[in-house]
Amino acid sequence: MPHVIEKTVYMFDELEDNAKEHARSWFRDACDGDSYMFEPVIEDAAKIADILGINLRTYPVKLMNDSTQYDPCIYYSGFYSQGDGACFEGSYSYAKGSSRAIRDYAPQDTTLHMTADNLRDVQQRNFYRLKANVKHRGHYNHEYCTEIDVFDRENNYRDLNDDDVDTIQESLRDFMRWIYRSLEKEYEYQMSDETVDENIRCNEYEFDENGNRC
Repeated sequence: MPHVIEKTVYMFDELEDNAKEHARSWFRDACDGDSYMFEPVIEDAAKIADILGINLRTYPVKLMNDSTQYDPCIYYSGFYSQGDGACFEGSYSYAKGSSRAIRDYAPQDTTLHMTADNLRDVQQRNFYRLKANVKHRGHYNHEYCTEIDVFDRENNYRDLNDDDVDTIQESLRDFMRWIYRSLEKEYEYQMSDETVDENIRCNEYEFDENGNRC
């Protein structure tokens, strides 16, 4: 015979402290693996890459309306485990005015300023002809899981100064480190008690007295 079971449900702010913590854990587990929270960081990184002269490789993503969008090949894993990091695939060539443009875009970010300046200076010494191709290698996603091939775009056979090659490679890897730090910062913000609590309230989730989602 069908029967009715009555159950008392609670909104988040009605829970005891221990139950609230259990509800937060549920929400964090539910969000684990969702990339939506990082979309603003990836979009920002793509804009900065363009300023620095980095042409990010893209891959097609099929949308629910059957249209296709192309997302940048920025790979990452995190956080707080060995092997975590971020990298990208694409190519790099000199972007005129990048040092000024990055200061206009991110006036307080001295790390990006230094990266742009280092790339500008090494290009100046090489008549702005250096180019690099960046490919992902290995099973991890940190900056050293990349192969960065630097060459003279007008003379592939010219022997380049080792220090200049290192400057290009490390500058591009500095940007990969910057991407990872930005992703990590966003993750910490999204997983903070304050942000989790606000998201739970906005979605009006209901719980039992122990903080289990109803």
